[in-house]
Amino acid sequence: MTAGHLAQSSSLAGVIVRCMECSADFPGDRALTGCPACGGLLDVVTPLSAIDRALFGTGLTGAMAHSGVWRYWPLLPAIPREAVVSRWEGNTPLYEDARLADYAGMNGEVRIKHEGHNPTASFKDRGMTVGVSHAKAIGARIVACASTGNTSASLASYASSGGLASLVLIPDTKVSMGKLAQTVAYGSTVVQVAGDFDAALAVLRELTAAYDVYLVNSVNPFRLEGQKTIIIEAMEQYAWNPPDYIVLPGGNLGNTSAFGKALIELVEIGLIPRAPKLVVVQAEGASPFAKWFRNGYRDYAPMHADTVATAIKIGNPASIPRAKRAVDFTGGIVTSVSDEEILDAKAEIDRIGIGCEPASAASLAGLRQLVAAGQIPASASAVCVLTGHVLKDTDAVSDYHFSDRDGHPRPGANRPIRVEPTLAALERTLADALHG
Repeated sequence: MTAGHLAQSSSLAGVIVRCMECSADFPGDRALTGCPACGGLLDVVTPLSAIDRALFGTGLTGAMAHSGVWRYWPLLPAIPREAVVSRWEGNTPLYEDARLADYAGMNGEVRIKHEGHNPTASFKDRGMTVGVSHAKAIGARIVACASTGNTSASLASYASSGGLASLVLIPDTKVSMGKLAQTVAYGSTVVQVAGDFDAALAVLRELTAAYDVYLVNSVNPFRLEGQKTIIIEAMEQYAWNPPDYIVLPGGNLGNTSAFGKALIELVEIGLIPRAPKLVVVQAEGASPFAKWFRNGYRDYAPMHADTVATAIKIGNPASIPRAKRAVDFTGGIVTSVSDEEILDAKAEIDRIGIGCEPASAASLAGLRQLVAAGQIPASASAVCVLTGHVLKDTDAVSDYHFSDRDGHPRPGANRPIRVEPTLAALERTLADALHG
């Protein structure tokens, strides 16, 4: 690790990033995660004139030919193909099950976009393929992130695939061991910081400003370009006829930002006739954006985060201005749900054989809450985004099913049944369990 700044790359000379605050443009051939002029967040500028969707998936070779991210190359930064690090990410399913609509209190169509089907089992892989590829293109040797779990697993995998060293800072608050196990297995250097995620990210930003270390948290504009493809792919799965609502969990608000940018671009080039409303759902114990939204965008205040949904356990999101742009552009809603609402919704998703990590279920829990409150019509169509696989946090599964709530099993608890080792005892038990 050396002091200084990463070298510029002439192969990225045509790529531009633009500050959201002061509109200044900068070359995309360097590691910028904030505006050098005013400190504002940056967007990659996508040339949008005359993009033909028939180009999607054409002219690609190797891993890129199988990627559900690089398939949409006309809407992505022009990173040299020899620098691209891909693990066949994307191409995730869009499930539909009437039981989810019933749970949400809807008679309209409810579908599930499951990003847990990515290579490291979360949506982070979509952003990481672009972020790490950009890092490689500009000559980075070390890539780094602060993480509560999913980002670190994805970073470690893509860095190893691309031949780069990786550094992960984790908070000393609860982190899922399933996610940390991936990070360790893929070879990252892991450092635990005394404090929460926000403290870890703050000190990492100091490090990456002082040394040649490439930051891939969601302040990185290139990473969000990859996450745009969740929406692009979903709209293609809908034959470019959008649903009424897209519901997603909100933590550091990178997905909210990326989804909004994708919808702005898709509307501008005419690939979709209108933008669905974005519904951002935070956990009550980590809900500064939801509180700010409810207060009419007045008096924003960070908070100490505390929620069972560790993937969204963030008290001071880095992408607030981008997320506000996304919600405002779509006429969306921001809300928060309790941990118990999240866990009950997760149990419902798990029970029908789809499964997800706790943070993912905030989307279905939020949809259910807003339908009950009359803020979303029961007849509407909606997509709930699941961000991670059920095996990302197995502790949450066992805690839900084997611990009581107020002295009683939780509504969706499914506990093993103990019987004597006799056929008669087994027959009686199965008759009761399987036939009521």
